[in-house]
Amino acid sequence: MSTRSSLATTSTFDASSHWELSSAVSLRDEEFGALAYHHGNRRLVFLKSRDLVNLVRQLSEYDSAQKALDALIDAREHERYLVALSSLASSELLRGG
Repeated sequence: MSTRSSLATTSTFDASSHWELSSAVSLRDEEFGALAYHHGNRRLVFLKSRDLVNLVRQLSEYDSAQKALDALIDAREHERYLVALSSLASSELLRGG
């Protein structure tokens, strides 16, 4: 993934804001991570890592997505997880900002 495409994807996601899993979303643990289902827009999303699932579940406990990343994810992986969070926000699985 190029930095250019990553920055374009995350440009609308404000990591300095508080984010949380939408109340319309159910998570079901799977071996690969989890399935996320939005009961409103009927969107099904595969969360392909346990770390991402843990991050999404714990986002609401932090003042910002960045603080959650700092606490839960290795710094070398932050960009990748910011892209994932941005995608989840654009799919309405996360609310906040």
